[in-house]
Amino acid sequence: MRSTFFILVCITVSAFWVVGGHTAESASEDVIMSHGLSTFGDLKYPADFTHFDYVNPDAPKGGEVSHTGNLGQRTFDSFNPWILKGDGAEGTIMNSPDGAQSLVFDTLMTRSGDEPDSYYGLIARQVEYPADRSWVIFYLREEARFHDGTPLTAEDVKFSLDIIKEEGDPRIALPLQDIESVEILGSHKVKVTFAERAITRDLPMMVAGYPVLSKAYYTEHDFTKSSLEKPIGSGPYTIGDFKQGSWVEYNRDPNYWGKDLPVNKGRWNFDTIRYEFYQDRSVALQAFKAGKLTMRQEMSSKMWATEYDFPAAQEGRVQRRELSDSNVAGVQGFYLNTRRAKFKDVRVRKALDLAFDYEWSAKTLFYDQYARTVSFFQGSDDLAADGLPTEGELALLEPHREDLPEEVFGEAYVPPVNDGSGRIRNNLRKAQALLTDAGWRVVDGVLRNKDGEALTIEFMISSPTMDKVISPYIRNLELLGIQGSIRLVDSAQYERRWKAYDYDTTVMRIPISLTPSIELRNYYGSAYVDTPGGWNFSGVRDPIIDALIENVVEAQNRQELTDATKALDRVLRAGHYWVSNWSSGVYKTAHWDIYEWPKVKAKYQRG
Repeated sequence: MRSTFFILVCITVSAFWVVGGHTAESASEDVIMSHGLSTFGDLKYPADFTHFDYVNPDAPKGGEVSHTGNLGQRTFDSFNPWILKGDGAEGTIMNSPDGAQSLVFDTLMTRSGDEPDSYYGLIARQVEYPADRSWVIFYLREEARFHDGTPLTAEDVKFSLDIIKEEGDPRIALPLQDIESVEILGSHKVKVTFAERAITRDLPMMVAGYPVLSKAYYTEHDFTKSSLEKPIGSGPYTIGDFKQGSWVEYNRDPNYWGKDLPVNKGRWNFDTIRYEFYQDRSVALQAFKAGKLTMRQEMSSKMWATEYDFPAAQEGRVQRRELSDSNVAGVQGFYLNTRRAKFKDVRVRKALDLAFDYEWSAKTLFYDQYARTVSFFQGSDDLAADGLPTEGELALLEPHREDLPEEVFGEAYVPPVNDGSGRIRNNLRKAQALLTDAGWRVVDGVLRNKDGEALTIEFMISSPTMDKVISPYIRNLELLGIQGSIRLVDSAQYERRWKAYDYDTTVMRIPISLTPSIELRNYYGSAYVDTPGGWNFSGVRDPIIDALIENVVEAQNRQELTDATKALDRVLRAGHYWVSNWSSGVYKTAHWDIYEWPKVKAKYQRG
C-alpha cells in the first residue's frame, strides 16, 4: 500500500504573493485554499493547468488493451476490494505504488505521475486547511456523478470514509483511524477533522486518495461481504463481462462526468481494458505470443532474455520497451516470521542471510538483470542508509544506543557478496558459528536446539517460478543441518495463510513511497504484529523501531525525512528480519505494435 511533494499555491483575500513561481492568494494567514496537496508544499502545476505534461491531450479514443495487469494477481472472486474478505479484481483496486487509480471508483483527488507526492482535484475542485493540517475541507464538483446518473455528494464522502474506517481491510483503513470526525457542511462541502493525537503531515493527502462509494448502493448491499455483483462507481470505466478467476473487462463510460478535467485530459483512452488471470506465467506468455494478450509486463528475467525470439518479435510486430522507473524499488525478500520461536534470535536470522548465495542466482538464473536489494528503502539515495551514520541520523539513534547493537553505529549492513561460483564455504562457516553461539548444535546431521527441536524452514509460495531460487538455497541450509522444504499452495490458500501469518517464511514485496509515512507502522510497527491481513510480514516488534517510524512520520522537511528513514533503515537492517531478494530499475514491457506512447513519460509511473 501507496506519496507527495509540492510547491503550494495558496490564495489570500487581502494580498497577492508568489510561491514557487506561481501567483497565489490566501484567505488568512493560517488557512490555505488550494487546488492541490502535497507533503512539504511543492506543486508543479498551477491552478489553471489544462493537462499533465506526460499525456497527449489529443490522444484518440477507442481500441482495447488486454494484459495481466500491474499487481500480478492470479485470481479474483470479488468486486469489493476494500474489505479483508475475498480477492478484489485488479482494476477496482488502487495500485498506489505506481500511482494508478481505480478504473471504477473515483477519489477526491488524484496523484500526479511526474511529482513524488502531489495530488490534484478530481471529485474535489479545491481544498481548504490550516497550516497545522489538523483538518481539511473538500469542496466537491457539483457535476460529479455516479454511473447511474445520481449526484455524488458530501453524504457519499462521509459514508465512504466512515464505513471503510469501521469495516474496511485493516491495511486500507489504517490512515483513517486518525480521523476524529467527518462533517457535512453542505451538499458539496465536507470537513474532515483529525484527532489531537494524530500526526497530520500526510493525512489530508491520504484521505484525498480514498474512493468515494455510493451510499445508496451500499445501503442496499452489505459492504462487509465480498461480491461479484457489479457495484456502482463514478470512475472512467464500468465493469463489463467477466469470468470469475479468469478474466474481467472494463468498458469506458462515454458519459463519464470527469472526462474533460485537467487531471483526466489525455487519459482513459481505451474503450476496453481487459485483465487476464493466469496461475502460471509461462501460460500467460504463450497467451501473449498467440495474441490473446496485447501487452505484457515481464517479471521473469529468464523469459525476458530467452523467450522473445518468436517470429512476431523478430518481425517487429511485437516490440519490447524497458521504461525507466524512478520510484523506490519496493522491498522483496524472504521475510522471516519472528512470531515463531525459532526465528526470534537475531543470530539465527543473520546465519540464514549468510547461507543465501545471491550472486550464483544472479549469474545462473537472472541473466544479470537485477541488483541485490540491500536496503528497506532500496533505490533511493535520499532514503536508504549508506556508509557511516550522519550527524542527523546519530541525533535520532544516540538516545537508544544502550539498547541497539553496535552494528547500527558502523557501516550500514549489506548482505555478503559471493563470487558466483556456488561455493560459499566461508559464509557457511560464519553462519555455523552464529548458530552455535545461539545454542544450536548439529546432532546426527540435524541442527537442534537445547530441547532437541530441529531447525526446519518451510518456504510457502504460490507460484513454481521461485523453485529454482529456493532449491539451491535449501541445499546450502542443509549443509548447516537445517531442514528446508517448499510448500506450493494455490492462490486462495496462500492468501488465507499469509493474512493469518501462518508461515515460516514467504516471498513478499512491500511497496515504498517516495515520501514514507504512517504506512511504515503497518509494515514494521509493533501495533500491527497481530493485525490480520497486515503487512508486518516478519512480525517486527521493537519499541526503538516504533520510535524511529514516528520520527519519519513527524518529519517537517525533506532533510528531517532523510535522516529519519536512514536511521530506521540501519536498525531494520541490523535486525536481519529478512533475507533480501533483488530489484530492477526498469519496467520490462512487451506489446503488439498497435499502440503509441506520449512523447513524455511520467517520471514515477509506467505510462
